[in-house]
Amino acid sequence: MSTEAARTGGAVTHSPAPRKLTALVGRQPLGIVMAAPYAVFLAAVFAYPLGLAVWISFHRYFFAAPGAQVDRPFVGFSNYTRVLGDPAVRQSFLNVLEFLVINVPLTVVLSLVLATALNSVTHIRTFLRVAYYVPYVTASVALVAVWLFLFSNNGMVNNVLGPLAPNPSWLVNSGLAMPVIAIFVTWKQLGFFILLYLAALQNVPKELYESASVDGAGPVRSFMSVTVPGVRPATTLVVILATITGANLFTEPYLLTNGGGPNGASTSPVFLMYQKGIEQGAPDIAAAIGVILVIAVLVISLINRRVLERD
Repeated sequence: MSTEAARTGGAVTHSPAPRKLTALVGRQPLGIVMAAPYAVFLAAVFAYPLGLAVWISFHRYFFAAPGAQVDRPFVGFSNYTRVLGDPAVRQSFLNVLEFLVINVPLTVVLSLVLATALNSVTHIRTFLRVAYYVPYVTASVALVAVWLFLFSNNGMVNNVLGPLAPNPSWLVNSGLAMPVIAIFVTWKQLGFFILLYLAALQNVPKELYESASVDGAGPVRSFMSVTVPGVRPATTLVVILATITGANLFTEPYLLTNGGGPNGASTSPVFLMYQKGIEQGAPDIAAAIGVILVIAVLVISLINRRVLERD
């Protein structure tokens, strides 16, 4: 018997130090080593800029020459008061809310229905999946050119509709500009969400469909009773990702409506941040808009998660 065992009555005791180390780094320290580069990336690209934006939003901040010592006084909630009192900012949040109301449900329904259809296809399955995914990986500038060709005043859609075409036209109509942008973004990103649902459908047991068929359920009933509940975690992810994407809307209104027109009907908060922070040299106001946007997205995402994941 070893000396250590003799001192402890035959049982070897372990020092609390290794236990604390295990609790800190886990049983597989290699996992922390592998995840460390991405953790550093998140801290550098997301956490630090967000923290800096919060700090800027509470100060009278402006750009200065590198190395210049300037006074940036603490102003409390003054920037937030100015932001919330600006009609253009309130309009931009209403615009993005309108976008989300159209885009998110449309994205969920179309991507799930198309993924279910693609999952049952036996021929040219790969071709169809690639066809839906191509718009997602194509540059927005190229796709915007196509939509301008379709929805401009003399575009193909108006030529087909003839006297039924709206006047003013789609992208210069204050009531139609944001819905058209929402439909464009839905179409562009549909392929990505289809792939998410296709992956989720592989985890739905086929026995459930067989049981539903034995009970007399048709395709629609099987879809509602088996498919929809079976991919609920994926639906939660799709809703959250679509919400985050919509809240960061910038490229599409910038290109399709020449920067949020007509009369600010398609302006987004991110576009206003660009205008205030870069064009007008007011990064403190832009930071306040960004912080409010982050809080709004977090609240909406939490509500969506609670609603979608409840029994």
